[in-house]
Amino acid sequence: MSIDVDVLDGGIAVVTINRPDKRNALDAEHYQALSDAWTRVRDDDEIRVAVITGAGDKVFSAGADLKSWIGRKVRMTELWQTQRGMLLNRGLEIWKPVIAAINGHCVGGGMTLMLATDIRVSASHATFGLSEVKRGIIAANGGTQRIPDQLPYAIAMEMLLTGDAIDAQAALRWGLINRVVPSGQELDAALAYARRIAANAPLAVQAAKELALRARQPGLAAGLRFEQFVNHILQRTEDAQEGRTAFAEKRAPKFKGE
Repeated sequence: MSIDVDVLDGGIAVVTINRPDKRNALDAEHYQALSDAWTRVRDDDEIRVAVITGAGDKVFSAGADLKSWIGRKVRMTELWQTQRGMLLNRGLEIWKPVIAAINGHCVGGGMTLMLATDIRVSASHATFGLSEVKRGIIAANGGTQRIPDQLPYAIAMEMLLTGDAIDAQAALRWGLINRVVPSGQELDAALAYARRIAANAPLAVQAAKELALRARQPGLAAGLRFEQFVNHILQRTEDAQEGRTAFAEKRAPKFKGE
């Protein structure tokens, strides 16, 4: 399994998506492993802060491994298994702070994962994008819900509707990330944040995070649920199949609105 969890001194857990040969993309098996990692972070009292990063220096995460999902049949019953394989960005409640060390391109599901973190440090060469509309689907797992909350409306809609990416300096300028550091220094910078937070009273830190998020996102749970239904419908369209097939064949898709 290629989801690594290392617990360092001081109660800092480093979660690494370790599939650099697959652009740190996730198939069903690795999504489950990531869910297990987040559950451990939530439930282990020895962990005070988590850092999420990707292996290598090219991609933080490309999100879903589209080639592995082409043709996959999803049972309708899964829509009502709302707690199955829960993820941080899907709505799993983790009140311990989560810091993203963005080591490279952060796109699709990698971007929606980052949007669910609390503090973000980026390598200078990273880019950020929600490219799902280019594949006939939407930015699920919170993408459509969190991006308008975290960016100015016009900027959020430009990213959401064009599917185009922005660079690290633009992400910093719009407040999407906290810091940009030279490539290779992002994990050290994230760990520095983590140590400062872990030195504080853990119950107070968790309480502060929960209160801040509950006040800011009172309708998020309903939005995530509606997003899940819409994405399930879109995944069954001919356009979605065309988007996935075109991606696998490395060609431009031909969408018909069907």
